[in-house]
Amino acid sequence: MRKRDYFLLFIVITFFVSLCLCPGGAWTAQSQKESKIQIKPNDAFDADRMGDMSDFDPAQPVIPSGDTIKIAIIASFSGPGTLIGQVYFAAVQWVAHDINKRGGLFVDGKRKLVQVLKGDHMSKLDQCRKVTERMILQEKVNFLWGTNGGNMMKVINDVATKHKVIVLNAGAGADSLMDAVNFTRYSFMTMPSTEQSGRAWAYFFGQMRKKERSFYLLNPDYVSGHEISESFKEGLKKYFPEARIVGEDFYRVYTADFVPYLEKVKASGADILFTIAFPPDADNLLKQLRQMGINLPIAHAFMDNPNLLCELGIEKTKGMLHLSTALAAGNPYFKNSSIEKFYRTWNGLWRNKWKTPPYSSRTFEHGVGSLSLYVGSTYWLMSVVERVKTLDPEKIISLWEGDTYVYHNGKMVTMRACDHKTIQGAAVVEYVPPDQQRQSFNIPPYYWMKDASYIGPIYVIPAEIFVPHMDPGLERCRRK
Repeated sequence: MRKRDYFLLFIVITFFVSLCLCPGGAWTAQSQKESKIQIKPNDAFDADRMGDMSDFDPAQPVIPSGDTIKIAIIASFSGPGTLIGQVYFAAVQWVAHDINKRGGLFVDGKRKLVQVLKGDHMSKLDQCRKVTERMILQEKVNFLWGTNGGNMMKVINDVATKHKVIVLNAGAGADSLMDAVNFTRYSFMTMPSTEQSGRAWAYFFGQMRKKERSFYLLNPDYVSGHEISESFKEGLKKYFPEARIVGEDFYRVYTADFVPYLEKVKASGADILFTIAFPPDADNLLKQLRQMGINLPIAHAFMDNPNLLCELGIEKTKGMLHLSTALAAGNPYFKNSSIEKFYRTWNGLWRNKWKTPPYSSRTFEHGVGSLSLYVGSTYWLMSVVERVKTLDPEKIISLWEGDTYVYHNGKMVTMRACDHKTIQGAAVVEYVPPDQQRQSFNIPPYYWMKDASYIGPIYVIPAEIFVPHMDPGLERCRRK
C-alpha cells in the first residue's frame, strides 16, 4: 500500500506510542515535538502479494505435513463453544493457506509450509492443560494460538512458558494475564484488554454520545467479565460521573436461560444494557432479550453474529453499539484497493465455494469484526517469522517487542515491548438499517446486510483513551 493510505493511522499511532513511552505517561513538550515524526510500520499486509486463494475452503482444508511451521489452536472445538473454535480455525487456516500458496516461509535455512493443528480444550481447565502439553511435547508445535476464556489462556501461557513456546493470544483480554504476577515473555496479546475496553466505553458514553445515563451491567462470571465491569465503573466516575449503575449481575458461562436476569433488567429502568457476553451466550442473551420485548440498546463486544442479527431483523438490531478495534480507522471501510481486494476475495469464496456449515452461514460472509482481528493477528505473527527468518523463540521475541505492523484492513498495531500488550485504535460502531450502511460500506451494493441493521456510524475513540493499562508492579515496565 502507498504511504498516503497510512497517513491518518500514522498520526494516531504516533500519539499513543509517544504517550506510552513518556516517563509517567506525561504528555510533554518534547513528546509533542517528537509526535510530528511520522512512524513507519516495519511491515504491512499487501493484498497484491496474496497467493492463489481460489481453492480455499475451511471445511476442506489443505494441510501440509512433514517438516512444517506448526501452529496449534487451543480452543473449544466441541461442546457449547464449538463455533468459537470453528471461527478461530477459519481465520488461522486462511493465513496458512495464503502463506503456503506463496511457497511458505524461509526459516532456519529452508523453506517451510505452515501447518495448523486443532487442540480441543472443551472449555475445561484440566483438558486445556493436557491438550496444550500434548501439542508441545508430541506434536512439537512452534506456536500456540488461543483462546476463549482468560482462565484457559492462563493455563496455555503457563505451559508454554515452561516449555519456551511462543503464544499468540488473540482471544482473551483479561489484564491479569499480563500483570506483574502472570506476565510471561512467551505470550503476546493482540486482543484489546478488558480494562482499556471498559475505559473506552465509559469515555464514549460520557464524552461523545452523552445520551444514556442509567446502565445495567450483565457479564460472564469469569476474569474478564469482572474486570470489564470494574473498569467501566471506574471510567464512568472519571468521564461520566452523573451516570448511574442501576443493576449488575454475573452469569455462569454457557447459560441457557437468561430470563431471571432479564426480568431484573426490565424492572431496573435502565437506558442501556452493557455486556461482553460471547457466543453462544451472546446469541442466547440477545434473542431472549428481544423475545421478552425488551428493546433497550445494547453496548456489546461479541453480539455481531450476522446469523442472529438477520434472524432478528432490522428493527430489533437497530441502535446496537459495538466496540470494535477492526474498524478503528473510521469510515468509510474501504479506504484503498488492498482492503477492497482482500474483502472481495474472502466474500467471493464465501458466496461461491463455502457450502458446508458453519462456513456457509452468514457468520463468515464478510470476515470483519472478531474474524478480522484473528486474521490480522495471525498475519502479524507470520510477518515476524518471515522477517526474523528463524523459529528460535528468543529471536522472535526480540523482533516482535516494539514491532509495528499494518493489518489487511488498514489498521496499524504496535506490540508494547515491556508487557506484550498491543497498542491499537478502537471505535464504537452503531448498527443502522441497510439504507444508512453506505457510510461505511462504500462499494456496491452499499450495504453490509439488507435484512438486519449493521455497521453504520463509526465513532473513533481518542488514541490516548485506548492505551492499554501498564502494571507499575511489572519490573519490565517501570520508568516506561
